[in-house]
Amino acid sequence: MATREITGSVSVQTAPINVTAGSYTRPLAIVTTLFFIWGFLTCLNDILVPHLKSIFDLSYAHVMLIQFAFFSAYFLFSVPWSRFVNRIGYQRTMVVGLLTMACGAFLFLPAASVASFPLFLTALLVLAAGITGLQVAANPYVALLGKPQTASSRLDLTQAFNSLGTAVAPKIGGLLILSAAPLAVEQLRQLAPQALQTYRVQTAASVKLPYTVIGVALVLLAALIGTAKLPTIEHATSRAGAKVSDSIWKHPNLIYGAIGIFAYVGAEVSIGSFLVNYFSLSEIAGFSAKTAAGFVSFYWGGAMIGRFLGAPLLRKFKPGYLLAICAIIAASLVGASMASGGHTAMWVILAVGLFNSIMFPTIFSLGVAELGPLTGNGSGILNMAIVGGAILPVLQGVIADHIGIHHGFILPVICYLYILFYALKGSKPNSERYATV
Repeated sequence: MATREITGSVSVQTAPINVTAGSYTRPLAIVTTLFFIWGFLTCLNDILVPHLKSIFDLSYAHVMLIQFAFFSAYFLFSVPWSRFVNRIGYQRTMVVGLLTMACGAFLFLPAASVASFPLFLTALLVLAAGITGLQVAANPYVALLGKPQTASSRLDLTQAFNSLGTAVAPKIGGLLILSAAPLAVEQLRQLAPQALQTYRVQTAASVKLPYTVIGVALVLLAALIGTAKLPTIEHATSRAGAKVSDSIWKHPNLIYGAIGIFAYVGAEVSIGSFLVNYFSLSEIAGFSAKTAAGFVSFYWGGAMIGRFLGAPLLRKFKPGYLLAICAIIAASLVGASMASGGHTAMWVILAVGLFNSIMFPTIFSLGVAELGPLTGNGSGILNMAIVGGAILPVLQGVIADHIGIHHGFILPVICYLYILFYALKGSKPNSERYATV
């Protein structure tokens, strides 16, 4: 993406915008609504996984194509969206992203009408393409909307509302999408082809109402963002002819941070995607899919609480140290769940959400530290790394198909150990990394 000198139009982001706390409180609140909506939509995938698995009789590896289609959008579209930001600015990019999301939401209607798994995957890809645009624009915008010393805290606070969306999504999605008990695999395989297709269409229809409402809400939100008076980050707008003698590859904190985002999102999504099926196991809780979906809210709710608690803590303590503590505890909790059973294993794995809380905003802010005019490009790289949510859940699905869900969580443990390395060593910016004593 940026292996050589950057010439032409670049996003010059060397200092925070010059606004008072009172002047950016309102725009920060408006942009925070975006964090809520994409968190809600992302977590609905955890409900789609067991729903579509039962409808189409899929293996764990196969059904994880839901997460693969969704999170691969970050890899495919982050660079194009970062160019959008450079050309049309943060606010207009957010509007285009919301309208793209609306198109993806409305695609769920034909996908349900014909009960086509590939069409469901297409709808998810389009929806996630729009969310990618929001991420590329909103994350650095929030980080720059104030003092750089409090960037991690500010981004953590907005991410808390993202977690609010993820916390309520499983409960609402479970009630609306998982309202009917699915047929058992043996019953599905006994149906004639025409009867099977009729059953699939009838069962898949439960997604129509929620995604129609979502699509309409996204269009209205695009209108709100488009007409809102958001402050322009003057030095973050494109400057034709500007030349920057720097490269993203000269900033190890960004490169290691991209791997950290890959590991974190992969671990978080892998855990969340399997919770409904995990809690349905007789040796864990033996819940129905609808009941299990309600408990998934505790996982995402823990992340929300952790982010609200983390915002002030990140102002008082060094972000890298807090990140290291959370990584150690998260890895230990996942390991404890694998080593135990029953409701103990259930509550221990749910507690991981609390310590996932500050990871994304902290890794992101540490990753873009000291990038200056490369901040926009760095944001694109970090958002590309969210593709970890596409790859690692599929890999965990393969592991689960071979050794079972219970012990398939070894993959997130490895991810958290890498995050520990990043917190203590990999996150150092160049001013610290190459400092002479």
